[in-house]
Amino acid sequence: MKRIAGQTALPPRAADAARRRLLQLGAGAPLALGASGAATPARASIRTNARIVIAGSGLGGIAVANRLSRMLDGARITIVDRKEEHNYQPGYTLVATGVWPVDKVRDRNAEFQPAGVTWVRDMVAAFDPAANAVVTAGGQRIDYDFLVVATGLHLDYAQIPGMDVAAIGSNGLASVYPGPQAAQATWAAMQSFAQKGGNAIMTLPATPLKCAGAPLKMTFMLRDRLRQAGTLDKSKVRFQSALGAVFGVKVVNDNVLARWKDLGVGVEFSRRLAAIDIGARRATFVSPEGEKEELPYDFIHVVPPMRAPDAVKNSELSWKEGPFAAGGWLEVDKATLQHRRFPNVFGIGDINGTPRGKTAATVKKSAPIVAANLVSVIAGGKPEVSFDGYTSCPLLTREGSAMLIEFDYDGKLTPSLPMIEPLQDSFFAWLLKVRMLKPAYLAVLKGRV
Repeated sequence: MKRIAGQTALPPRAADAARRRLLQLGAGAPLALGASGAATPARASIRTNARIVIAGSGLGGIAVANRLSRMLDGARITIVDRKEEHNYQPGYTLVATGVWPVDKVRDRNAEFQPAGVTWVRDMVAAFDPAANAVVTAGGQRIDYDFLVVATGLHLDYAQIPGMDVAAIGSNGLASVYPGPQAAQATWAAMQSFAQKGGNAIMTLPATPLKCAGAPLKMTFMLRDRLRQAGTLDKSKVRFQSALGAVFGVKVVNDNVLARWKDLGVGVEFSRRLAAIDIGARRATFVSPEGEKEELPYDFIHVVPPMRAPDAVKNSELSWKEGPFAAGGWLEVDKATLQHRRFPNVFGIGDINGTPRGKTAATVKKSAPIVAANLVSVIAGGKPEVSFDGYTSCPLLTREGSAMLIEFDYDGKLTPSLPMIEPLQDSFFAWLLKVRMLKPAYLAVLKGRV
């Protein structure tokens, strides 16, 4: 497949045929981004002078802000976040594997926020839900009547002694998660490694994580880059999972493991990355019994443990017991996404302490639900709409092919496109990921779908 300017040049006839088939299905990209099931119906504007604070300006925060600005008349909506740049995070793996140039994942937050919303360019440093207030890093106290927590999560690289995010791209060190620069540097490291080959180590932590398919995509694509470079026979790719699996949905996990066995990718379980020596290119892994093993590498993809940001983790909003307490995740009802103890608080996106759902597709499906349920509460009612935990993962398997994996809270596959078999890789799933999903994402961001 010919490559031009960092993108995959699709065969013209195949690309045209694929586009026609997708268009015949009626906006296939929005479906794949999470439209399984009926959309929440639009509401007429409700008159209110409620003060609504939205903590965070990622996809979830801005999508809900855009919806609320149309559903409410007179509400005073405030977004608190210092980020000026808006990043299309689902595109990081495309940048990190050489499919996209880095500028395709960079936009400006100001372009997407609705008119009339107050933007406080600071970060929430503390939540005081008993007093209905947030405090910013700069010391500003902002009172609210209703709160939407959309802070995202914290990449806890500090749990890996020796790890230095600034060193990504050098000495074979890769990590797709920190942002566009790290994704671009990861591609540089992957290119350098593929030219010579050698020992590659791919990692997976034991914590919940955003885009749980990213470590798998990086593994598939690294192996494919080695094949393309002609260095596969000089190389060994090993996947070190801190869990007893590589993916949380069993049928997907089994499918991936079978594929990796055929591709010669080795897998070891219950192996946590405990330390790294970047200069020496050596990584230390620990078993649950405390046994340590130091492995040399020429390339390593580090996936950090993830948890809630300190502002949520250290507040009364976090789970205090149960499986989500250790990470400090937001305590919401998994169906309504309303806080379980503070009914004027809702959560959306990666911060939620729910069984699954830290993807853009999850936000696509849940943003209208959060907005509708919040409006119901503002109007004096109760949440009316339930979320089924929809999650989607377009899983790259090689250049020009991917699997579109969609599932719910129960791990049940919920395919939305009849032309795509969820456990079979296809060109159509690749086309969705590479060409169609960002326009769908932007429609979600603007509150249109």
